[in-house]
Amino acid sequence: MRVGDLMHTKVFTVEEEALIERVFFLMHYEKIRHVPVVNKKSEVIGIVSDRDLYKALGPKNNSNVIEESGDKAAALHVVPQKVRHIMHRAVLTINPNEQISDAAAIMAKHRIGALPVVKDNKLVGIITTTDLLRYFSKVKLPDAVPAAGPDAA
Repeated sequence: MRVGDLMHTKVFTVEEEALIERVFFLMHYEKIRHVPVVNKKSEVIGIVSDRDLYKALGPKNNSNVIEESGDKAAALHVVPQKVRHIMHRAVLTINPNEQISDAAAIMAKHRIGALPVVKDNKLVGIITTTDLLRYFSKVKLPDAVPAAGPDAA
C-alpha cells in the first residue's frame, strides 16, 4: 500500500511567524499531535509536535501558565512566542508514491511520530504512527512457518 492511500489530506498548518498559541488551539481542538510549518508556497519548512509545545509551555519556561481566579476557574496564559522558536527545521518528508512500510521504517529509525507527505515540494498530506498502527493492526499475517534448523530432517 502506498503512503498516498493512507495519508490524511486535511492537514492543519501554520507559518513560522504564527504564535504558538495557534498551535496549542489547533492541537487541542482538532485532536492532532503534529502541525507542519509551511511557507507562502506551501513548502514544508518545519514541524511542531505536541512534545515541542509542552516543552515551550512547561512550568520551567512559563511559570504562570495556569492561574486560578477567585471563582476557581483556571485560565491559560500563553507567553507570546513565535512558532519559529520551537519548530524542528530538519523535517523528514515522504512522497505519496512511497510504500507505507518505508514510512514506518523512517519513523522507527528516527523516532518520530509523523511524516509530512510532499509532492513537487508542496505539502499534500501527513501520515502518522497512529495511521500506520491502525492499518497494520487490520492486516492478517500468514501463520508462522517453523524455521529449518540443525534438527530439521
